[in-house]
Amino acid sequence: MYTDIAKDHFAHPRNAGVMPDAQGEGSQENPACGDLLKVFIKVNGGRIADIRFQAFGCSATIASGSMITEMAKGKSLSEALAISDQSVSEALGGLPPNKRHCSTLAAETLHQAIEDYRKKL
Repeated sequence: MYTDIAKDHFAHPRNAGVMPDAQGEGSQENPACGDLLKVFIKVNGGRIADIRFQAFGCSATIASGSMITEMAKGKSLSEALAISDQSVSEALGGLPPNKRHCSTLAAETLHQAIEDYRKKL
């Protein structure tokens, strides 16, 4: 079962969409289920000033993508790198055990976007 928080993030995803002028991008696919998540960031003063996501997958992947944007926006890059799959799952009120890979996908994709930004400096 999904919590009301997870259902709300699935039904009304926050920060969804592509960011054509992103300074950092991450893209991850879960080979087991085929879910795909993309995260786009803009950084200002060492903080994530704007963040967007695009998800192709199940409701848990969409909810995790939405939640990670809420958790990372305004954070410093090191604070955002500290966001874990566990913290995403907890923020959603918990995910079913067979859907925990969705929060892992979200955290790893965010981290990849930050690393991409750092490589471009």
